[in-house]
Amino acid sequence: MNASKKSPSTFECFGLVVQGYATPEALSLLLRGIADGKQCMAVTANPEILLYAKRHADYWNTLRQADLRLVDSFGLQLAGRLKGAKTSRLPGVDFAQRLIAEAATRSWKVALIGSSEGVADKAAWELRRKYPNLQVMAEQGGKVAEDGSDDESGAEARFRLTQFAPDVVLVAFGHPRQEAWIVRNLHDMPSVKIAVGVGGTLDYWSGKAKRAPSWMQKLGLEWMYRLLVEPKRWRRILDAVMVFPFYFILDMLSGNRLQKI
Repeated sequence: MNASKKSPSTFECFGLVVQGYATPEALSLLLRGIADGKQCMAVTANPEILLYAKRHADYWNTLRQADLRLVDSFGLQLAGRLKGAKTSRLPGVDFAQRLIAEAATRSWKVALIGSSEGVADKAAWELRRKYPNLQVMAEQGGKVAEDGSDDESGAEARFRLTQFAPDVVLVAFGHPRQEAWIVRNLHDMPSVKIAVGVGGTLDYWSGKAKRAPSWMQKLGLEWMYRLLVEPKRWRRILDAVMVFPFYFILDMLSGNRLQKI
């Protein structure tokens, strides 16, 4: 699989190639990689993630190892279009849901790891209710550092996960921990075909959090909804809607994609 190959849907952001693929193309590339015997990693990228990568070289290198860096926000979709790419927006929760449906069809095992206490278990229960034949396990995963290392509870969770031998792992530690965890551990889980950092997806599946109304999703106003229901996120939302566009345009004008901020 060569997802970094230039196509009308790809563009560069802070030196990283981002693929603005819709679900069918993204899934097709992952399946092609699996057919070639590859373990595939996907990142559902948004302005927060890319700003963090711009500021932290280690995380930038982690994201560079992913096979796909998909467009998970309206702001990043607009950024791609500013660069002339025909980008589609593929929210992480929608992509993860499509992977679950594919896993159920193919009789693949799925592992959920991360989020707060009880959330992964509840999300797994909801998935079993929707897909009765789906084999899914859930782990909280202990405490994970920014470099992807974990504590004793995390090590025990990884051991159980390896024994379960999942085909798909959805990792919900939040960036940068979830992507660093995947890069650190993927090769020690030989059964895994696809690993994806899914952020708050398990919160949605478990019912702990609600997505924005569909009309707000279509208008790219999910950030406003999250600000209304979680005011404490204002710094992160400021990064996404104000700081990211400023530095993205600055990089476009200067050509200095790896400028540190």
